Amino acid sequence: MTQITRQDVLLRRLATQRLQGVGLPTAADVVRLLGCVQSQEYAHALWSLGMRTSGLKATDAQAEFDRGDFLRTHILRPTWHLVAAEDIRWILEVTAPRVQKLNQTIYRREGLDPNILDRGLALIVQELQGGRYRTRAELGEVLAERGVATERLGLAYIVMNAELEGVICSGPMRGAQHTYALLDERVPRSTASANALRASANRAPRHGEGELARRFFLGHGPASIQDLARWSSLTIGQCRDALEAIRDRLDRVIVEGVELWFDPNAPQVGPSPDALLLPLYDEVTLSYPLINFPQVNGHPHPLGEDLFVGSVIIAETNVGTWRRTVQGRKMIMEIALAPSVVARSRAQVEAAANKLATFVGKELVLTIGS
Repeated sequence: MTQITRQDVLLRRLATQRLQGVGLPTAADVVRLLGCVQSQEYAHALWSLGMRTSGLKATDAQAEFDRGDFLRTHILRPTWHLVAAEDIRWILEVTAPRVQKLNQTIYRREGLDPNILDRGLALIVQELQGGRYRTRAELGEVLAERGVATERLGLAYIVMNAELEGVICSGPMRGAQHTYALLDERVPRSTASANALRASANRAPRHGEGELARRFFLGHGPASIQDLARWSSLTIGQCRDALEAIRDRLDRVIVEGVELWFDPNAPQVGPSPDALLLPLYDEVTLSYPLINFPQVNGHPHPLGEDLFVGSVIIAETNVGTWRRTVQGRKMIMEIALAPSVVARSRAQVEAAANKLATFVGKELVLTIGS
């Protein structure tokens, strides 16, 4: 068992997640590597994918999404994630029961008993059949016309239930609006995939949980059992069992008293990358509650508060925040840095901001302050 430092861990994660070194060819490759990518902030999620590729543009990632190479749905936790088309069914099989259990309180509060959820599901299927793509608002209109209440959070959770049941998923974008599609129409079950699904159904639950854990550590390591539990929404007990099933395929280190697991064949660690403008909810900041990027003294955002902004990372340290607004052909970007790093890091930060502007295909209007 190797002893390494916190900085070693952070560098290894950057290499594992392809934020250091050579990126992956496609956005779907990134989604496969990470297993699932949190994506309630869709534009930020596309940048998460773009950062981990070799020169991909937002239009390229969007084309892959519209084609159905990767999908957006509720999976892992009660929020949206991107997931590769070939992975969606088995990951839902492993995680949806837990998410459905977590949702029961809201179902009861919103008056969504099993009969209403089933009725809503049947109406959604009827509306989407035949390759028709509908927005959530359009589905809400159909449900309301047929007497299914959609007040408050009712519509959101009726649709989420349909996602968690493996019936619907994302369709292609319609302008700036997301649409829904039937999963079986969006990702047809070929003979091979159907056989794989039947084989999966005959396996013990631990096998699916073990595969989910293996994929997590391959895409996020070095990481702890607690990190896996937060990411997957499985219980700590389930995560321990899952790790036990795959531990002989992983390496282990101890850092600051925390046991971390990772792929022994992970990419080689190189020097610290230049400034990284990590998006809101990026997998390399969100996934690790125990060991994460430390904040520099004088950071412009109070420690412990939810940022709701992107993070600026330099030398494995969180040194600031960034926000952007797209107005026509321009991307107006505001970056706030700790006073100690403004002058010496300006060139790195400007270069990172230009990469983001190139990714989205906009003219950069940049302000850097403290």
